[in-house]
Amino acid sequence: MKTLKNWSLFERSKTGLTLLVDERHHFVVNVLEEALFKVSLKRNGAWRLDRTWSIAPDGDVPWEGRKRDDLSGFSCPDFTLEEGEGQLVLSTQSLRLTIRSPLALEWEASDGNGGWKAIATDRKTSAYMAGVRDNRNAHFLDYRPDDLVYGLGEKAGDLKRNERRFEMRNLDAMGYDASGTDPLYKVLPFTITRTPDAGSYGLFYDNLAGSWFDIGNEYDNYHGRFRSYRASDGDLDFYFSWAPTVLELVKLQNWLTGGTIFPPRWTLGYSGSTMLYTDAENAQEQLESFVDLCAEHQIPCDSFQMSSGYTAIGDKRYVFNWNTDRVPDPKGLSKHFRDATMHLAANIKPCLLQDHPLYDEVAEKGLFIKDSEKEAPERSIFWDDEGSHLDFTNPATVDWWKENVTSKLLDLGTECTWNDNNEYEVWDDGALCHGFGEPIEIGLIRPLFSVLMTRASYEAQIEHKPTERPYLICRAGAPGLQRYAQTWSGDNYTSWKALRYNIPMGLSMSLVGYYNVGHDVGGFAGPRPDPELFVRWVQNGIFHPRFTIHSWNDDRTVNEPWMFPEVTPLIRDAIRFRYRLLPYLYTLLHQAVSEREPIIRPTFLDHEHDARCFEETADFMLGRDLLVASVVEPGAKERRVWLPDNGSGWWNFWSGEYHDGGQEITVPVTLETMPLFVRAGSVIPLGVPVDRADVAHDTARTLAVFPHKGEGEATSVEYEDDGISVDAPKNDFRLSIYRLASRADEVSLDWSAKGSFTPHYAAVTFVLPEGEKRALKVNGQSLRSGETLGRI
Repeated sequence: MKTLKNWSLFERSKTGLTLLVDERHHFVVNVLEEALFKVSLKRNGAWRLDRTWSIAPDGDVPWEGRKRDDLSGFSCPDFTLEEGEGQLVLSTQSLRLTIRSPLALEWEASDGNGGWKAIATDRKTSAYMAGVRDNRNAHFLDYRPDDLVYGLGEKAGDLKRNERRFEMRNLDAMGYDASGTDPLYKVLPFTITRTPDAGSYGLFYDNLAGSWFDIGNEYDNYHGRFRSYRASDGDLDFYFSWAPTVLELVKLQNWLTGGTIFPPRWTLGYSGSTMLYTDAENAQEQLESFVDLCAEHQIPCDSFQMSSGYTAIGDKRYVFNWNTDRVPDPKGLSKHFRDATMHLAANIKPCLLQDHPLYDEVAEKGLFIKDSEKEAPERSIFWDDEGSHLDFTNPATVDWWKENVTSKLLDLGTECTWNDNNEYEVWDDGALCHGFGEPIEIGLIRPLFSVLMTRASYEAQIEHKPTERPYLICRAGAPGLQRYAQTWSGDNYTSWKALRYNIPMGLSMSLVGYYNVGHDVGGFAGPRPDPELFVRWVQNGIFHPRFTIHSWNDDRTVNEPWMFPEVTPLIRDAIRFRYRLLPYLYTLLHQAVSEREPIIRPTFLDHEHDARCFEETADFMLGRDLLVASVVEPGAKERRVWLPDNGSGWWNFWSGEYHDGGQEITVPVTLETMPLFVRAGSVIPLGVPVDRADVAHDTARTLAVFPHKGEGEATSVEYEDDGISVDAPKNDFRLSIYRLASRADEVSLDWSAKGSFTPHYAAVTFVLPEGEKRALKVNGQSLRSGETLGRI
């Protein structure tokens, strides 16, 4: 690659400017928002790929993608441009960009008092590089050791990314080491950098080609400390954002990439899964027995994710092929689950093995990605054989897929799709994709296929039941997947290490705008968990948006809630507690959609002023108000917990003991213990431990009131609707508002509600922590803890 150095102002526009670099390249800056700029390198004045599927400020993009030059959806505010000797200064009220010579950018943020503070600077010794005989590109910045760098989504190890190197490439990484394996399943090229005194900035590289992030790991004697982004292909097209807080950047990134899908309420319930049931010769019998075993062991459950063994011929998998020896009555199977008020999701894969019954037909129709050197389908290794991957940039493929999802699954009663094994490990980078009529080499868009596959399944489900919100699961991903599906951290390995390090992995996905996430509880690959590990994994899993127990154990056992009779009561208690939390969880799910609030959050996201919250920890927030301190070490007798300095203090959810914030406490633990703390000033809506998560079973409500220890005021909300309808969030919902005022001698709760939805419960019980002795008034009426009022 060659360094880009010399530039001149080529053009000024209403939205920014264009530089002519080294007399051939265009370097374009567009001002999208007060604190959001877009910086693009057009080599030889043109895009390598002129479309994007990641940027969606209006909520979604056309199937064929959005033009990179399209600035619709952005406000494009006024800015000033000052020309000086060898430099240009472009400013809004919040962000100032200085372009220096040789080509390098310096970024400053407003300090709010008329001054500016430096936040990021390009490396002075070669900031931008571009391939001469290929399409590589690179961006180098100064590395500042006092900055804290986060992001990149699904990555192993600690949450902080400093002094490490990461690769962006989708892989089927079964059995990965959660503390260090890289790369994994998803490509999410967005970093957040928190500066010591000038807020935080985001860098989102809108390029799906293979790339590498080096966050101060590499040393080179000819440069100072630096960080870098290097891409094997594609365009250097990045979005630079700034905000006073990390949380604002997270919400901005979620908005920029299209927001979050709002799935049904029942998806917050426990979901069962295992490879072993569908691999069995009596698969239908085993699947149906799961329903009965849940009832026998009094385990609440709302769904089952059916692995791909139902499509098997021999030991191989053939998508859309029902093995009628294993599952002789697919409609009857679906009915068995439906009669139990449980939902069935089916695993589907985007690759047809070379001996698939439909392979020749699909090849003749031209629905596969094509080999780079001949007019034939590409061939890649897939599930112990070779196969060809479907080309979802071909509208005919999309139609074929939707037709098969509908006829082979939805029409037979299977409600949901589990879009799996969609990493598209097609390593012929020149393999040709249809590109919606403009052919594209797969090396430019490989991660996109998981998104487009899932979108096709999403549309099939919407068209099949247009009035109901769809539920989809997808393993691989790229920016924008969250518009259609829930995701998880793939095929983890059964170990205490995986339990510990899947926590920051999920939090990191939240930081890049993936809010509906979780992990395979109990571990997917490797040995079965021992009873202690299984209990701790369940106790952690219940506090994540996706709560699924899934496994493919080496000894062919199955991770089931009742697998260890000696701890089944503890598993049952944990799962039933999740069902008590459903009103709170559903409110968080709605806020993820309506307010772009992450559901699981690093503790620093709500407490940036508390330096201790930036230390590595297994603690995390569930919403704004619950602090989860999962036990992630074997044989633990105590758990040290840092209570963030929140200005109001914390209540132990279980004991009702109050603690000031800004201190470390030690909590004694037994295997029964799930350390959980509540922000003082919160009102937590709770249900009863019902067997199902749908609204029909939501027949009781408790408001757990956790007041300030002294005086204080705070507001909490609860969102409700019918849990399933597409139009409910606009037309038939209920938003309860709880205004809590704590005084020296009493706790007063003002409770109001708006919206037309009528819940199934008629009364509400109010409870205070065990340690709270002040009088309670609700809408002026005196109550004792545990007393009930009629619903307003």
